Amino acid sequence: MTESSALVAQEMAEAERPGPEPRGSALRRNARWLLLAAAVVFALWLPFGLYPAVAVEILCWALFAVAIDLLLGYVGLMSFGHAAFWGTSAYATGLVAIHWGLPFPLAVLCGALTATVLAVPIGYLAVKRTGIYFAMVTLAFAQMIYVVANKWSSLTGGENGLQSVPRAITDNFYFYYAALPIVFGGLFLAWRIVHSPFGRVLVAIRDNPSRARALGYAVHRYKLMAFMLSAFLAGLGGGLFAMGHRFVSLETLHWTTSGKAVIIVVLGGIGTLWGGPLGAAAIVRLEDWLSFSGFEQIGLVTGGIFVLTVLLFRRGVWGTLFKRR
Repeated sequence: MTESSALVAQEMAEAERPGPEPRGSALRRNARWLLLAAAVVFALWLPFGLYPAVAVEILCWALFAVAIDLLLGYVGLMSFGHAAFWGTSAYATGLVAIHWGLPFPLAVLCGALTATVLAVPIGYLAVKRTGIYFAMVTLAFAQMIYVVANKWSSLTGGENGLQSVPRAITDNFYFYYAALPIVFGGLFLAWRIVHSPFGRVLVAIRDNPSRARALGYAVHRYKLMAFMLSAFLAGLGGGLFAMGHRFVSLETLHWTTSGKAVIIVVLGGIGTLWGGPLGAAAIVRLEDWLSFSGFEQIGLVTGGIFVLTVLLFRRGVWGTLFKRR
């Protein structure tokens, strides 16, 4: 090899060698780690700053919001029927705890798996539609399940609901910390899904399903898998809700429950993943404060916040402050 050829080869090798990380990227990565550490500290402190029962409520709705955001923000499917999975899991968790005596974590897992199984036939039919048609199909199935639960009073308790769901950890303060690992596990699962090759395919399907199909991806299969994973996360939240309240009512299956979760996601930021827990903390805390103050028109306030968020913060709070476009 001549001297000139050696110099060219050396220059090419140096050009291909990765350079130092841009300062902005390092700062963003450090900022994300700081935010994560702050979120963990906040979660550990929460039952000291609020009533423990309210803190448990925030955990439940945080998981539900992340489940909705996984479907809405990363697949582009708006579901108004996810209360079917939240409520079904809550009932299943309560029933296995009452009749089989399963301990807290196993009962919640049974509820989440029940919700996932229920999502198979519903999702198989729903993901063949998009937009408002998908939303209406999910809403119709949710209302059907609501009616069945109301009529099947021998199993669900009907309008009286399931009462006195057993729980070994009776103190809400300690129950919060027992539930926290489940919530962290659900959030980590959602994060791994979004940042995996599977998650990138979901985003590609959201942005251009025809192109994804042309590239050889089974669009309906990917949507169904995302639907089932979303139902599993919603089921985790519903199971925690049943154990946290030690009571399950028909309201857990009502479409307004799905609507509240959508409002939480919009407030936090669609497609941000972490906006869901932020929105859950804000909405649940606000509702608790309004209820304590004796204000009865809570829906009016949350509806107004939803309208203002859509008009002023179209990316939601988290999306406006932290999301990089």
